[in-house]
Amino acid sequence: MSTTTIRGTVGGLGRRANPAFAVAVVFLPLAALGYALTVASVQNHTYVHVMAGVLWTGTDIFIGAILGPVVGGLDDEESAAVFRRLTPKTAFFLPSLATVTIASGLALAQRIGVFTHAEPWLALFTAANLIPTLLLIGKRLNCYRDWRWQAIFAVATVGSLAWVATTIGEFQMTQPTVVVALVIVTILTVQGFGFLMPGEVRMYTEMISADPDASIIASIGKQNAMLGAVQGALQLVLILDMVYMTQGSLPFFG
Repeated sequence: MSTTTIRGTVGGLGRRANPAFAVAVVFLPLAALGYALTVASVQNHTYVHVMAGVLWTGTDIFIGAILGPVVGGLDDEESAAVFRRLTPKTAFFLPSLATVTIASGLALAQRIGVFTHAEPWLALFTAANLIPTLLLIGKRLNCYRDWRWQAIFAVATVGSLAWVATTIGEFQMTQPTVVVALVIVTILTVQGFGFLMPGEVRMYTEMISADPDASIIASIGKQNAMLGAVQGALQLVLILDMVYMTQGSLPFFG
């Protein structure tokens, strides 16, 4: 799949999701993120992070624990019909919430002083997220040979590794809870953007093909639902880690 096809796919998913819905679930979370990173108080910044995380986690748990078993009991045609309606919406909703949750959380951890010696850790975190995620996207969407994917991958790889190289000399241990959070978020990011999102794109391209195969749509959809359950479980662990990380650091914890 070329990057041109991917752009067309994004537009097609937006039309199927309802353009107003697609714009709203991307623009509003990103606007909230911009607010949190610029003029928001610590309390309001925390609210943006927590609410984005609640919506992201709740949706993943619902898909994995409730919708997944329901769809698993349907035949391929019925399952495909569910995913034809669900996929265009989750393709916009979940990535935007994941991005806002992660970005606002990293910024908040630095802001309240629990993420010490942050820059070399952020450099390593960026490389560990970008490189495998882009490799998975290239593999799953079959665009390794597309020069645009190659250019994006080259810039991301060189840029992130250069950041690591220029900051690694300052590396020091940060809070253990922060390390746990970075590891979990890396797994969530690679799984979400490297597996789930390409799966949604593949489902969409099958939906609009000349002869859609319901078994393919159902199979990918069920796989994504199971991965959603894994995402939700990891997010619950992450929330537990965050409780220990922030206790005593936020004003309302005393």
